[in-house]
Amino acid sequence: MASSAENNASLSVQKVTRSGSSQAKKSQQAEEAIFYMNCRAAYLTVLKSSLENIKSKEQLSLVLQQAGRNPSQKTVNKYWTSQTTTLNFDDFCTILKKEKPATKTELLEAFGKIDTDNTGYILHDELYKILTTRGEKMTWDEVSTITKQADFNCSGKLDYNKFCDLYMTTSEQCCKTAREKLEVDSRLRQQQFGSQAETSSEGITLPVSKPSPRVSRRTDHKLAPTKGDSRTPSRPSSAQSCKASISTTISMGASSNRNTKLIEPDTIKEWQCAQSKGCFYLEEDGEIISHKYKLHLPQRSTVCITIKPLNVRQVEGKSCHWLSVDTALYILKENETQENLQLVSFTEQQNKEMFGWKGELGSGIYWLLPFTTGCRLKKVKPQITGEAKLVYRGEDGELALTKEFRAALLDIFETIDLDGNGLLSLEEYNFFELRTSGEKCDEEAWAVCKENFDMKKNELTRQGFMDLNLMEANDREGDPSDLWVTLLSLGYNKALEMTEACPFVIDIYAEKCKPRIKAMYLEAGSWQLNRAICKSVVNKGEAKVMDGCENIIIYTYKAGRRITSVIENKSENKVIIHVNNEQSKNCLSNRGLAVFAVEVAPKSMMVSQHVMPLNEQEEWLYNCVHSLLR
Repeated sequence: MASSAENNASLSVQKVTRSGSSQAKKSQQAEEAIFYMNCRAAYLTVLKSSLENIKSKEQLSLVLQQAGRNPSQKTVNKYWTSQTTTLNFDDFCTILKKEKPATKTELLEAFGKIDTDNTGYILHDELYKILTTRGEKMTWDEVSTITKQADFNCSGKLDYNKFCDLYMTTSEQCCKTAREKLEVDSRLRQQQFGSQAETSSEGITLPVSKPSPRVSRRTDHKLAPTKGDSRTPSRPSSAQSCKASISTTISMGASSNRNTKLIEPDTIKEWQCAQSKGCFYLEEDGEIISHKYKLHLPQRSTVCITIKPLNVRQVEGKSCHWLSVDTALYILKENETQENLQLVSFTEQQNKEMFGWKGELGSGIYWLLPFTTGCRLKKVKPQITGEAKLVYRGEDGELALTKEFRAALLDIFETIDLDGNGLLSLEEYNFFELRTSGEKCDEEAWAVCKENFDMKKNELTRQGFMDLNLMEANDREGDPSDLWVTLLSLGYNKALEMTEACPFVIDIYAEKCKPRIKAMYLEAGSWQLNRAICKSVVNKGEAKVMDGCENIIIYTYKAGRRITSVIENKSENKVIIHVNNEQSKNCLSNRGLAVFAVEVAPKSMMVSQHVMPLNEQEEWLYNCVHSLLR
């Protein structure tokens, strides 16, 4: 009887557990359904169909506002780069998942930093000063529009509690109006979601397949609307049973077997050289942005191109996390237009932390696109309990920078001084400004800097850079908030360790001419980079056709300490591929998961994953199963 009672109790627990799990799943599905309904409602307020693409920055900003967001120019620029021409509905949904609407608590906290006396009001004069001189600067007329609203202004003061209430109400009303319009129009209600639609004429045709962008900000009209996301696809298929699969196993040795075929710079010291520094920066959403370069060769020549992490001055007791980050360069030839770039090669030869390529290049313009897999440069949970001190007051009462902060600023200066001449040009400084504030410094503002800070030949010195940061601290009367915004955006944590960035240095040696290199952009990987990665893996990797599905091909390429796999979908329909790495040993995937699924558009290809050893001093086993889900 006791045994029977125990069994009954066990069964009851199992039923309750299953019931709870089922309810949680239903709740999650309901939330997802509401989310996509809101996305579609906002999208269709601006565009005629969910199959129509967003075609401009202004359109993106407007559709985000209809979804209850209030995007800054920096936010819009993050997703609409110089190489973006369109964004589709799926991209829009991805953006909304990342850009959460501001809460009233967050708004009040922001105002509270200005209202240090906690009065609940901000003087209009103070508001004008802040909004027209800091961050994403507003015009005088734009600020006046705010201060003239009677609902939350009186006696020359802004009642920011009322302002926040009105802001939240307006945001909610935008979403509500969009939903009501969708519900009324049955024709719109019947339209399909973006990626559920039949193949668009904008899709990619093989064999000139282009990879699907991993993030919306890199979407281009030449790319099929796909997601290479490590999570379950946004619109999962109705059933998740495996239809066909293919397994790949590769055993790799320890790091002692590294490739050393790359020619050493010492042996080509008579060649002419050009150099530029740069940096990989990790975004809040886990994406990686970096500088991108143009290389000019005046005549045909044998060249040697290398990239490696930049070993900036090390502070005693501080670890240099970035030195273990993998780096690579993809070399693309520019033809008639920048849009028409052809892959030449990439830096697959390795010598310790340096990767390089040696070969002959004709005269002309080339693009150098830096790349890191994201296996080692990724978000980590902070283990820091305290916060480093950035400024202090001396005996004379004047503010000064702490020794630790000065050391960090010197490292930052070393990183953003791209040409390594010990000075910051306006172009170099603007890359720094774009990263930290989303804005550029114009010639007029630069002239003001020249009047107030140490410069040589119209370029900012190290001391001038230090003084500029000290001025920022003085502007906030010692409040380090703005300084921390700068540091965090440059990859530093609260202990002043660079954990979410990787500075690097590129060297180009040419035998017969003087090469010239120039940094052009600081942005996320373009569709050209994604296509180049896919093409390099297809050209050099091993191809396997999926058993039971001849239209799905898995390409696997191994070199040094990296393995990359690419999925090609030759069929007329999108497919969902399940990827399982559970049998791999001592491996680190850029996806951050042992098991995940990706969606591949019709007639296209995309990167499945990049894998590196967790411990380079030990052997590692790559065992990956790709399965087709139906």
